[in-house]
Amino acid sequence: MTMAGTYKTLTNTFLHFPFTTKPQNPLTTYSSNPSFPSSRLRHRAIYAVANPVQPPQIATDSTTPGQYRVDVLSESLPFIQKFRGKTIVVKYGGAAMKSPELQASVINDLVLLSCVGLRPVMVHGGGPEINTWLGRLNIPAVFRDGLRVTDADTMEIVSMVLVGKVNKTLVSLINKAGATAVGLSGLDGRLLTARPSPKAADLGFVGEVARVDPAVLRSLIDTNHIPVVTSVAADESGQPYNINADTVAGELAAALGAEKLILLTDVAGILEDRNDPNSLVKKIDIKGVKKMVEEGKVGGGMIPKVNCCVRSLAQGVTTASIIDGSEL
Repeated sequence: MTMAGTYKTLTNTFLHFPFTTKPQNPLTTYSSNPSFPSSRLRHRAIYAVANPVQPPQIATDSTTPGQYRVDVLSESLPFIQKFRGKTIVVKYGGAAMKSPELQASVINDLVLLSCVGLRPVMVHGGGPEINTWLGRLNIPAVFRDGLRVTDADTMEIVSMVLVGKVNKTLVSLINKAGATAVGLSGLDGRLLTARPSPKAADLGFVGEVARVDPAVLRSLIDTNHIPVVTSVAADESGQPYNINADTVAGELAAALGAEKLILLTDVAGILEDRNDPNSLVKKIDIKGVKKMVEEGKVGGGMIPKVNCCVRSLAQGVTTASIIDGSEL
């Protein structure tokens, strides 16, 4: 798992990490054992990149945007050839959803990855939009351990905002950018089956992923569509639940056998001191991460991100990256 510093674009993530000449992260070479985590994984290292490799220096003063794209693609051709046909799951949320410029950057890069032969799947949250609508209805937004407390009224708003508004907006933007996207929730095609959180008494209709059936995603991916998945799912009785989007992204990545899981967040990654953005942890094993969580060094919204990365790696995803999405 990698906790990377700010990247200018999603495509730079693929161009420069982990595609370097350095030895690969040891977590990238293990069998898909679903145990969480296996005894072997507990001793593997988790890496962070404080200063990612910079993109190729291409003169831009007299270079047209089209030529710049050609130059970038030329530099990235070996990696495109290596990863063509590989599935990439990108969880999109946080700061990258708030700015139209950042949103356009993510959408354009996702479409570019699809155009050059990778198979992207987008999983999205929508916290800021949900908060806006809750505020309009005078419903307080409450969080515990990074998870939204979801009573019946809040669940109704979450469903309307994520499924009916945010998801369809993202599908429209991807289609406008030149690809063909299909919007889904966990209910569609029985993609996700939910179960109540063990902390349901405190969290309300916050769920976990009980089961994944990726058949509907595979059929879309195989026909060059970009699935856009929102993190609302129902249990066996049809009761809808709000599931953390990071968790959904990790479970889908594992079910699809994805090459990479990328989580866009508002911070650089795991920090030794949450109040010091320069304290990025560069290397840590899973045991160390669990210790940091127990000591309260990893808290809030970073907890589900760390947990989903570890779970996805344990289930066969090759690499997982936590990336600052605030300055894409």
